[in-house]
Amino acid sequence: MGIHGHHLPQPPLPESKTRRNTVRSLYKALARGNLNTVGQLLDQELEWWYHGPPNCHHMMLMLTGKSKHQDYRFRPRSISTVGELVIVEGWEEEIMRAYWVHVWTVKDGQITEFREYFNTWLTVILQVPGEDGEENVKAWQSEPQQRLNWSLPDLVLTV
Repeated sequence: MGIHGHHLPQPPLPESKTRRNTVRSLYKALARGNLNTVGQLLDQELEWWYHGPPNCHHMMLMLTGKSKHQDYRFRPRSISTVGELVIVEGWEEEIMRAYWVHVWTVKDGQITEFREYFNTWLTVILQVPGEDGEENVKAWQSEPQQRLNWSLPDLVLTV
């Protein structure tokens, strides 16, 4: 509150925080079973990629309404941004050994692309201009590799 009880204008959120908030809103809506909010956050032409065992497309089943929000609960343990990407990871050790990474592309408040990696480690590499052309810089890597002691395939996503 500003002087005399008036609200002061708030500076705009940095794009990375806005993107993170969009994805957080999606997970909250999914946890509550609020498919209207889910539909508002997703672009109608959502592109989707999947890597993992067959029949583990849990998030895509939820996004399409083919699975109820109670069938599989995604509890994000970390949310990071790399450019337009929002990277969310989580894992379950108690019920089933499951590790997942979701990579969302958010443009203008809409989720336009979704990559789902299930029981797969992920490393995100940025290609940036360098002295001798393009250089690869590691921008993000799966966190729990050391803690979980699981043997999983490791993929590289280059952006």
